[in-house]
Amino acid sequence: MGKLFKYLGKYWKTVIMILAVLVLQAYCDLSLPAYTSDIVNIGIQQGGVDDKIPNAISTEEMNKVLLFMSSENQQTVQDAYEKDTHTYDKEAYVLKESIQEDGEKIDELADIMGLPMMMTEGFESGSDLTKQIEEQLKANIPQGMLPEDATVFDILKMMPEEQVLQLIDKIKENMDDMPDTIVEQAGISYVKTAYGDLGMDMDQMQIRYLFRTGGKMMALAFLGMAASVVVGLMASRVGASAGRDLRGKVFRKVVGFSNNEFDHFSTASLITRSTNDIQQIQMLMVMLLRIVLYAPILAIGGVYQVFQTNVSMSWIIGLAVVLIAMVVLTLFVVAMPKFKIMQKLVDKLNLVTREILTGLSVIRAFSTEKHEEERFDMANKDLTKTNLFVNRAMTFMMPVMMVIMNAISVLIVWVGAHGINDGQMQVGDMMAFIQYTMQIIMGFLMLCMISIMLPRAAVAAERVDEVLTSENIIRDPEQPKALPEHTEGVLKFDHVSFKYPGADEDVLCDIDFTAKPGQTTAIIGSTGSGKSTLVNLIPRFYDVTEGAITLDGIDVREMTQHDLRDKIGYVPQKGVLFSGNIASNILFGNPDGSEEEMVEAAEIAQATEFIDTKPKKYESAISQGGTNVSGGQKQRLSIARAIAKHPKLFVFDDSFSALDYKTDVALRRALKEKTENSTVLIVAQRISTILHAEQIIVLDDGKVAGIGTHQELLKNCEVYQQIAASQLSEEELKAGMQEETGKEENSNE
Repeated sequence: MGKLFKYLGKYWKTVIMILAVLVLQAYCDLSLPAYTSDIVNIGIQQGGVDDKIPNAISTEEMNKVLLFMSSENQQTVQDAYEKDTHTYDKEAYVLKESIQEDGEKIDELADIMGLPMMMTEGFESGSDLTKQIEEQLKANIPQGMLPEDATVFDILKMMPEEQVLQLIDKIKENMDDMPDTIVEQAGISYVKTAYGDLGMDMDQMQIRYLFRTGGKMMALAFLGMAASVVVGLMASRVGASAGRDLRGKVFRKVVGFSNNEFDHFSTASLITRSTNDIQQIQMLMVMLLRIVLYAPILAIGGVYQVFQTNVSMSWIIGLAVVLIAMVVLTLFVVAMPKFKIMQKLVDKLNLVTREILTGLSVIRAFSTEKHEEERFDMANKDLTKTNLFVNRAMTFMMPVMMVIMNAISVLIVWVGAHGINDGQMQVGDMMAFIQYTMQIIMGFLMLCMISIMLPRAAVAAERVDEVLTSENIIRDPEQPKALPEHTEGVLKFDHVSFKYPGADEDVLCDIDFTAKPGQTTAIIGSTGSGKSTLVNLIPRFYDVTEGAITLDGIDVREMTQHDLRDKIGYVPQKGVLFSGNIASNILFGNPDGSEEEMVEAAEIAQATEFIDTKPKKYESAISQGGTNVSGGQKQRLSIARAIAKHPKLFVFDDSFSALDYKTDVALRRALKEKTENSTVLIVAQRISTILHAEQIIVLDDGKVAGIGTHQELLKNCEVYQQIAASQLSEEELKAGMQEETGKEENSNE
């Protein structure tokens, strides 16, 4: 996870913006259940009336309510209202505008008027409790003092204030066990009755409230949707940008790898890390920003709203979270190890696939299709089995989560129903509690969904980080030396020895020679003698372990790799072409080169004979790897590419092996004229290729067995004599020996 957050660090400003929009989205989502509760409680059950105290009440009703108050409270209430004789059907008391805007004053009046309104409602509706009180009051008054149609309100008017207050205190004692919500609901019910008594259209009031609240819900829903779209867009941009940057970093890192790093990371693995692994990281980043950040905001907000709705049922939330955490922990323990195995199996499948596709012609030639099919099938089945195990484990999670969610819903309804029955909560509150609980559970459920991707992405991040943090053995010096503006191209091996990293023995030992401009230096030897290893040291594909290689007197390790390789025209043992056309491949090392330079390079490399036969000539397409040209054509284009660069040092690593003798001779003759001011280094297997080289270095088991011309080596070097004997006729050997003898006689005279 730490590495994932490290990759996200570059986009911290966007992440903060996403966080702010997520808070807005959470506010919208968490507000909807409260409005649902209001529609059920206020809009339906209370007829759209949400006033704790009446904003307007008839004089008659106000006088009834005042009967149940002390004189002090009566004065407080009367001071809050003013008389209105014109607006309604009856003379009324209207709440002053200054009081309507004062929340604290409204709460104070609600505390004073709550019980009186409830008692007034009860006496008017004729509930069992109020009928019993009414009968007791009438029984205490002598017959004849009250008219037959006298009401309890008439009796209370006749009673002294002290007796009325005592009566109210007794009623309060009987109501001590009654929840506050019942008093509040009774008060609101009375407000609704008071409004109806004034002739207000209660149906219109209810419809108006429902439309107003529904409109707010729609506005919040659209705002939440817009926030969700914005977050999705920003998260996708961050994920795509992070993926782009990571691919760029990996590519730049891999391009700077030496052969040693390529030995450590297989090509198939590097491709997987650059594509599949980075895609996993990119997808998880989007999910992190879209879901993982949102889940805790939603859960915390949901918990806060739950405590605002009903504290007594909050233990249900804790139970749900514990159950979900147990499921997630179990899945992590079971599935996490498999994700690491799965990524390695993807590497293996890519490796097998790549080997089969690149070696298809060899496979067909040896009729081993069946064996390769079995090898691919084995790698494919191993990956499939692991994938199935992980997916089965993860699919087990969803049904369990749904069972938990449904069980929690049933539990809330069960507990909430008892609360409604006891008057502790309303139906709308229970509905809101269910929605808040589901939102909290959904927050954790979203985190669980991320847990499916998280282990795999964490493994992918580790694998990508391995590439990015790998230390290159070949590095540029901190203070590089610059080559002279006019480079001569003198290459010197100064007692060079080399062994591969981790090896015990030297591959090359005490190599010492100088290659000069205008001369051709050839390197020959048996297979495995170290010829290609030697030339790989020149462009610093590897660094020497002892001695030094200098170019114009400067150690190649003391200059930048770019400056060094810019002076070298390198033709590898195996010709490599890139997708494009013939022109782009020839001018690959000199993209600003002219058409004349391109044609000249092709002519020297003897490539015009097949280029001119093509309909599009230099615009003819070259497929990836040069698979649509022959081996000899590929070599000639590779040589033309090096010539078009105009380097001071040519390195040909057995680059003439696929050419016929006639083409080889013509190419070397033309090359000799072109490279008269350059240093030429040729690795060859055929003596005919290097016959006229000014200097031939014979390698034998990593050591120099002889240095000299063809004639000198025929006389003095046993290893060279054996190679020559295997390739040249007796006449050619005798001619070479006689030519050397003649030179010695002339020098003696």
